[in-house]
Order: sequence, then C-alpha cells, then structure tokens
Amino acid sequence: MSDLDMTSTEVTRSETDARDRIESIDSDWLHHFKEKFLVEPALSRTLVSFQANKTSPSYRWYKFKEGFSAKLVEYLLLQYGIAGGTLLDPFAGSGTALFVARAMGMNADGIELLPIGQQIILTKKLFESEFTPEDRSSLVRWRQLRIWNQVEKGVNLAELRITKGAYPQETRAKIERYLTACQSENGRVQMILRFALLCVLESISYTRKDGQYLRWDSRSGHGSGKKDFNKGSILSFDEAICEKLDEILTDLSLCPEDNPFSHDMYPGEIHLLESSSLDVLPKLDEHSYDVIITSPPYCNRYDYTRTYALELALLGVDEKELTELRQEMLSCTVENRVKDLLRINPRWQTSLAIAEKQPLLQEILRYLEDQKAAGKLNNNGIARMVRGYFYELACVIFECSRVLKPGGLFFMVNDNVRYAGVSISVDMILSDFAEQLGFYIEKILVLPIGKGNSSQQMGVHGRESLRKCVYVWRKS
Repeated sequence: MSDLDMTSTEVTRSETDARDRIESIDSDWLHHFKEKFLVEPALSRTLVSFQANKTSPSYRWYKFKEGFSAKLVEYLLLQYGIAGGTLLDPFAGSGTALFVARAMGMNADGIELLPIGQQIILTKKLFESEFTPEDRSSLVRWRQLRIWNQVEKGVNLAELRITKGAYPQETRAKIERYLTACQSENGRVQMILRFALLCVLESISYTRKDGQYLRWDSRSGHGSGKKDFNKGSILSFDEAICEKLDEILTDLSLCPEDNPFSHDMYPGEIHLLESSSLDVLPKLDEHSYDVIITSPPYCNRYDYTRTYALELALLGVDEKELTELRQEMLSCTVENRVKDLLRINPRWQTSLAIAEKQPLLQEILRYLEDQKAAGKLNNNGIARMVRGYFYELACVIFECSRVLKPGGLFFMVNDNVRYAGVSISVDMILSDFAEQLGFYIEKILVLPIGKGNSSQQMGVHGRESLRKCVYVWRKS
C-alpha cells in the first residue's frame, strides 16, 4: 500500500509504532549507561551557560550567549585534578576554556571558525603581551573626551542584507564616526576600540539574538519583525560605548592576582587555530593534548551566521563569505548541505561506519525521513541536519581520541533535543560513538533541572524536559 492509499488512522498507527520503537531502543541505551548517569547538584544552568560570566572580569565583556562559563571550566579542572599540560577546545567560541586554562598555568589551543569568536580571543590575547601604559592612556582619553564626537563625517558602515536598518539613524552615524576616529590610533588601540564596539552592537540596535535568527523590534520598521515585539531599552551609542570602555578599564586595573591578563601570574600560552574543526583536527599531532573541554554547537537549528550578523558585518564579512561560513560550520542549522566527509579525510570511514550502525540514531533518522515524506516536518532540512550533525561529530570524536594522550579526559557540554515529537538522546548516541572510538565513559553528569523543549514542540506535543549534560570521557 502506498502512502497515498493509507488512511489517517493507519498513518497515526505507523507514527505511533515508530515512536514506540525509538522509545524502546532509547530505554535499552538508558540501561546500558545507567551506571554512568549522575545528577550533579553542583552543575546549574547558570554554570554551564554564559550567565555565570556576567560578573567575571574580562569574560563579561562580550555576551557570547552560546558559551559556557569560566567557573564551569575551573570546576572541571579542579574536580578532576588537572593542573598542567595542554588543553584543546575544538569549538573555542569566545575562548573561555582557553583563558581559564592559561590562568591555571596550562597551555591551550583553540579552534574557531567564526570571525567574531576569533576577534574576541585575539583581542584578549593582545592584552597579555602587547598592551602598553600608553595604550591604556589612549583608551582613557577616548572615554573622557568621546573622540568620535569630534569627527564630522564617518566612513560608510558595512552591511549585510539581513542587517540593513539595524540601528537608529543617529546611532549609525555615531558608529561611522567612531570607526573613522579609530584610524588615527595605533593598531593595538584600534583593535581594542573595535572590540568594544562589537561588544555593544546588540544593545544599540533594533535586534535581539534569538537562536535561529535576529529578532527585530517593531520600532525598526523591519518587515519581518513581529508588530508586538519590543526589546525594551535601546541604549544610545555614547551611553553603551562609554559603559563598555569603563568596564574594560576597570578590569585591567585589578590587582595582579585578580587580573585575568597578568602574564607574570599565569604563564600559560594560548594558540588560536582559525578554521573549522573538521579541517584542523586531522592536521594535529596524535597524543598531543592532556585534556579537551568543549561545547560544540547543539543540534538545535541555531544559525550563528545570522544571530551574529551585526558583528560579522562590522568585521567585513560579505554575503559570499557569510554563505561559505554557514556551510563550513558543524551541521546545526537546516541550511547546512551534506558534507563529503570522506573527501575531507578518508580515515573517517571507521567513525562513519559506527554512525551508520548506531541503532537509536538510525531509527530516529528513518522516522524523520518518514515525517518529511508525509509533509509533517516544519522544515524539510531537519532530517538532513540531524544526520549531518551526528556523522560530523563522529569524525570529531575520532580525531579527539587520536590527539588526546592516553588517560586524558574529554569533557563535552551538550543538550538533548526534540524533533517531530521525538526526543533525541544526544548524550547516549555520542557516548556510544566515544566508547567505540577509544574512550571509557566515566560519567554523564546531568544538570538537576532539565531544559524544556521549544515552544513549537510544546504546542504540538506537550512539554517535556530534556537532559542537559556534561560528558566525561577518558582516553583508554
């Protein structure tokens, strides 16, 4: 019988059967890992997110919402007795793990694809060795005299299609004058001033980062914005940039033991590798890292090239480069196309074969393809995205096992997700990959309070709490 000949009752029964199969296989894997799951009271959503960085010197400068906190990295390194060697973060983001490791006397390598993450890390690194008292005096002068207001006309602000009209007219003019005035300073001061501007773009714009896209305030007149959305106060340029310069100067004036950039106190070195993990990891030497701490993009449809579009535009990313960045990212958004992973690295045949045979993953993928064929997915790219996400992470785990020293620990922060009414146990699927790729699963640390599924999913399928975990894997 074809799908067209099936009655709605038969379709419903077929869907129910598929979900039952997934639930049964999921239950089997819960039994397999039952001794590994540990609800850890010390872990809170604040600790495993940016929230705990809001009061931490230097980490508070840029609100990188998708990152974890410095306190989480400190907790993991101290809890597991890691006091030396070299740390790797394959998805470095704003560099939190790198700077915490350096502050604890370790060396750290970070891989980051997005220019905004690269810029945050490079600017913070600048403070370690190149920043001078004269540079500090220049920042004070900018804050006190508001140098940008002494410029009559500024350069045109670079835009992307999705950032047009993002600022009030007066704010845009101020940004342009600020960028023009920056050109009179040395390269170090220019870099810091541009960084300060990156830190305030959202607060002075009509937009708010909202996971899968930029959400537009109704005051912008932006056609795609919901008429009833008001993001609240939109700071003036002068107010926002002066507050940020004050914040930076305050943190730089801390006593040595509290200063995150005191290289005399914390002699570790940081190296940034500017590319994708899929490109860089195969080129790293085996057995070269003592610990890996990371949080890859979640399988949640978030498109960082859109949510960070204001920052990417300011950094000179054009439309073509934006599209290329989106495709180079780990597959986590519905616009990601299938990557030819074996062309990137033929050695990944092993990890891809493991993904092909993972029973829970394959049952989920069959279900999503069936839902797509029946026109029941709210986006046809979901099935492709989920498949790409797990297959690509299988390759990442393969490489992490290769570059980690025997006995080394791999910590990963990740969330489970839900699509078409089915919860996807990301933690167990990835831990199964890890077991087959040379890791011993020490623990899967579970946050006491789970994460709710999306509003779309709740509306159709009801609310279900999803596990948010920190995986602890040890290289066998």
